[in-house]
Amino acid sequence: MGGLDALRQFRFLQWLREERQSRKLILFIVFVALLLDNMLLTVVVPIIPSYLYNLDESADAVRNNSLLHQQDPAGSFRSIVSLYDNSVKQSGFNSTTRSADPVPPTPAGSELLQNSSDCPRFSKKLLNENVKVGMLFASKATVQLLTNPFIGPLTNRSEPVYWFCYWFLFAFSSSYALLFLARSLQGVGSSCSSVAGMGMLASVYTDDEERGHAIGIALGGLALGVLVGPPFGSVMYDFVGKTAPFLILAFLALFDGALQLFVLQPTKVEPEQVLISTQSSYPFIFIPGAICFGNMAIAMMEPTLPIWMMETMCARKWQLGVAFLPASISYLIGTNIFGTLAHKMGRWLCALIGMVVVGFSVLCVPFAKDIYGLILPNFGVGFAIGMVDSSMMPIMGYLVDLRHVSVYGSVYAIADVAFCMGFALGPSIGGSIAESIGFSWLMTIIGIVDIFFAPLCLFLRNPPGQEEKIVRYRNCSRLNFSQTQKCL
Repeated sequence: MGGLDALRQFRFLQWLREERQSRKLILFIVFVALLLDNMLLTVVVPIIPSYLYNLDESADAVRNNSLLHQQDPAGSFRSIVSLYDNSVKQSGFNSTTRSADPVPPTPAGSELLQNSSDCPRFSKKLLNENVKVGMLFASKATVQLLTNPFIGPLTNRSEPVYWFCYWFLFAFSSSYALLFLARSLQGVGSSCSSVAGMGMLASVYTDDEERGHAIGIALGGLALGVLVGPPFGSVMYDFVGKTAPFLILAFLALFDGALQLFVLQPTKVEPEQVLISTQSSYPFIFIPGAICFGNMAIAMMEPTLPIWMMETMCARKWQLGVAFLPASISYLIGTNIFGTLAHKMGRWLCALIGMVVVGFSVLCVPFAKDIYGLILPNFGVGFAIGMVDSSMMPIMGYLVDLRHVSVYGSVYAIADVAFCMGFALGPSIGGSIAESIGFSWLMTIIGIVDIFFAPLCLFLRNPPGQEEKIVRYRNCSRLNFSQTQKCL
């Protein structure tokens, strides 16, 4: 009993009990949950293409060694040249050694080494990786899209379990099937994080202004996770190994899960339905389209750009993730700048410019000759997507206000569905297109689609201005006289 009493007096646990209903603590938990989930979403971007390529290369080396062992007499040696990491493997009867030194100066060996020092520009094996990586990346968004309607009742009780299933699966998976399973389970966990997180914030922050500020902070965790994930994953993978980044994130998730167990209390909430008539919401059908096609550009780049860099630039492992750093930084800048500026310049105009900039930036990506040539195009892609997201999300909120229902979850679920559609179709379709006609044509196609979609934002020009005014008068009519004067 003495030990239990001492535990009860532990200051941190006592503070948690006192702050159990603290809105700031709940906001911190949601912030960390979205941060970690989106770090895992992006940390695999530089790891998976290289790791799968190495798995296939190792399998081919084993098959070649087996054939050589059956055909060659004992004591003979052959050289196996790795085109990706510029190394030579010497294989014999009972041994396989790795050598960084050149093979003996034979004409055939010299020719092989000359090719290995250059980029494998038209490697069929690298092209085949596009479809596998694309389907793997798309599985998360697809599962999240399917589980979103059903995950609500299980959210509070099941989220910590899903967290640790797929974190450790990623860390110790050594086959494509296990990686695919881990990525799919991440879709369930992400659905838990987004549904539970935004639902909790909406319930504890009842004032619209405070709620918007809180959700903005929580989405900052999302943006920070997208920012930190790729460079963190590529650097850790290159210098420490595949397992290390996932174990670090898993232990951070353990901390966040422990806070959830201490602080959060499962509650049963019956969701309210928001019905939106097609006629009154006609212009707003272009909002999910802008979100979907804008994010589809970066979704197509995630599985295909690292493979293209391996093929054309001989990029090192750490460079595969750092290449996305300009896009992540510019997205964070764009969402913060245009969150306020879009209201002044017109959200329709902000979205239109953003879609055009996304299109032209994507068209410039294939012209890069090295990693430095990717800085400006990727910066433009991230900045423009930030313009689109920060201008489209508030208009979704106005749509809810116009329907006389103060329930934002159902309409923002439409935005989440659009986002998931972009990240489900983008990698799967992009991988197939890159394998069939090449990465350059893939970027050309999505760039042209974004540019041609941009003029559709003109349909949002008049309705938002008129409807915002109607909403303001409706809200003011519910206030007393003095508050109405301030409102007007």
